[in-house]
Amino acid sequence: MNLILLFVLASLVPSSLLLEIQAAHSHPSRTYSHITVMGLVYCDTCSNNTFSKHSYFLSGVEVRIDCKFKAETPRTAEQIAFSVNRTTNRYGIYKLEIPSVDGIRCAEDSAMVSFCQASLMGSSSSSCNVPGYRSTSGEISIKSRQSNICIYSLNPLNYRPSTRDDILCGN
Repeated sequence: MNLILLFVLASLVPSSLLLEIQAAHSHPSRTYSHITVMGLVYCDTCSNNTFSKHSYFLSGVEVRIDCKFKAETPRTAEQIAFSVNRTTNRYGIYKLEIPSVDGIRCAEDSAMVSFCQASLMGSSSSSCNVPGYRSTSGEISIKSRQSNICIYSLNPLNYRPSTRDDILCGN
């Protein structure tokens, strides 16, 4: 009966969560954090570097994410650095999830130093393909100490049309 229950649970729960539960039980003294880096890309239809009523989110845009996380505590000095490409979804959102970082308590460590930058790699729209804000490292950080979750929301990136529509956008 236990094997059947385990099989049913395993098919319902994502495998990464099962690995985290297993790791927490096998190493109860370890602390795992969950880090998410995300942002969005839009078409700045009126070429004014703001999201206006004529702007829209761009799907299928290639974005490069470069991050470096460094934790400095009295006992350790650890660093994680990576570069990945992500594609925006239909809402113009790109997202990178880093599920388990052993030994880094991102929500608790006041000495946690992080840096993430997102850069436009290519537009999926032929009508909105001139880069506006090409890269960003500005972020809003949301942290939950209870769950040891950190979300880094990067400032938006945008493309513009090659010509501005003065009738639509005004002078």
